[in-house]
Amino acid sequence: MADTILDTIEAKVVSADAPDPAVPLGLSGASLTTLATTLAGGLALAACSGGGGGAGTTAGGSPTPTPPATPTPTPIAAAAASRLLGQATMGATKGEIASVQSLGFDGWITAQFAQPRATSHWDWLVANGYNVAANINNTTGFDPTIWRQMIAEPDQLRQRVGIALSEMLVVGVDGLTLNWKQFAGAAYFDVLLDNAFGNFRNLMGAITTNAAMASFLTFLGNKKANTTTGAQPDENYARELMQLFTLGLYQLNPDGSVKTSGGKPLETYTPADVSGLARVFTGLNLASSVSTTPDRYRVPLVMTAAQHESGASSFLGTSIPMGTEGMAAVSLALDAIFAHPNVPPFVSKQLIQRMVTSNPSPAYVGRVAAVFANNGSGVRGDMKAVIRAILLDAEARDGTAVTSSNAGKLREPVLRLTGWARAFSASSPSNAWTIGDTSSSSTRLAQSIGHSATVFNFFRPGYTPANTAISTAGLVAPEFQITNELSVVAYINYMQALIANGTGDFKADYSAILTLAGDAQALIDEVNLVLANGQLSAATIAAIKGAVDSIANSGATGPSNRVMTAILLTMAAPDYLTFR
Repeated sequence: MADTILDTIEAKVVSADAPDPAVPLGLSGASLTTLATTLAGGLALAACSGGGGGAGTTAGGSPTPTPPATPTPTPIAAAAASRLLGQATMGATKGEIASVQSLGFDGWITAQFAQPRATSHWDWLVANGYNVAANINNTTGFDPTIWRQMIAEPDQLRQRVGIALSEMLVVGVDGLTLNWKQFAGAAYFDVLLDNAFGNFRNLMGAITTNAAMASFLTFLGNKKANTTTGAQPDENYARELMQLFTLGLYQLNPDGSVKTSGGKPLETYTPADVSGLARVFTGLNLASSVSTTPDRYRVPLVMTAAQHESGASSFLGTSIPMGTEGMAAVSLALDAIFAHPNVPPFVSKQLIQRMVTSNPSPAYVGRVAAVFANNGSGVRGDMKAVIRAILLDAEARDGTAVTSSNAGKLREPVLRLTGWARAFSASSPSNAWTIGDTSSSSTRLAQSIGHSATVFNFFRPGYTPANTAISTAGLVAPEFQITNELSVVAYINYMQALIANGTGDFKADYSAILTLAGDAQALIDEVNLVLANGQLSAATIAAIKGAVDSIANSGATGPSNRVMTAILLTMAAPDYLTFR
């Protein structure tokens, strides 16, 4: 597959309607359409080349006992350190690679847990003057603060987990029926980041009483049933809380495999469970009616007793007694869901998918789910323990996974951008961070954090591209849901311009890597290590080297053209795009 793409990768990646770069990359060869076709079609082959791997399970669906982790190698190779950072951060840097090598995998994770929380999105918006009347009905400021934290803040493990959670517990800022949308969205992301290293049960409570979530899933001001009009409580949040956030549609074994009866999957809940649970989520409202400032969106929702269903509510085998106070009823309902046996494997598998691999073995899911159920001290839902288990598991740290046909995942587009930005010290001196909404599939990345149009995210965890080797093998590839010829063309064009020129005053700093411009091999090795986590094949490296060597290292633009060519061709290669 790598040979196929590299035959066509030397293309001038500027379409007819793309802006002309100030610094041309000097490439020539096949058309962009050929490149896009090869990338979109060939990636499916690169992501799945055959049979399975991973540990097995017992007949009852429990994970086969295996060692919890591969012993940390001494010393840790730079590529192995970069690979961990590819899973646990928004992008590797030379400094973080050295830190992992010095502290070890477990030590680096511990150090990241100890990192103080970055300036909150809310406080940054206030400090930068976004709480002015002109912004009362727009999202101005939301994208700058999201990009800034992902790229610039040192609490990178928290940032990566927070983004993973945002793709599971989805709120889209454009779909909020609130004023001060940027502040409501910021407050929601602060909830995710504040709870990323806490307990999952606390996170469930925090999103349930968050204004943005209540607006996005339409339970803000939800009222009890009206016997006169026949109106019933809104069921949206009750359904998605179970289906998408905690349990899933089908009952699961501890290893995440689906329980069946007579060959058919067993459903987790029924419409009656949804209706019963919806009765609990009535009466939740904003804490203040003052709309001239955004402040009411930062505090939890409050209960309006007159709107809350005071009768008994039954769901999932649980019954909340008549007359239970509203917030107490919400807490009891969340406790019942949190205790459900589906929660550990359902949540654990999605976190693994977002951070390590799209198709974790049942044994991997089972090991992490067991830690979710009990961190070793009798605590359920300990996020630090779960994150550590995900990243230190043998399937995450075993370097042979790079060659496994089932391992890894397609790098989601946002992580490609942040990876480039962090690798090459991109910054915005004015603090404007003018990257903006990158969700256009025709001109940008087809993804932008916080801009999902629906609660289903830009891509579903169970998505598999039809009529591909991936689907034939029974595997999933979530990120392929936003990957096609159009989106690949847009990605290459967009990154070509961004690599060359930045946007506004948001630009990369190539001063360090420019010192390697005269040595093509050293240049590509550096890009491979920091940007591609050491995963470019020898054939890919040779082809990129040929392209770099075709550009003279002379004149005002020669060195920078060589550097940017190496970066762009790396970011277009399947070896980079299919992170393992």
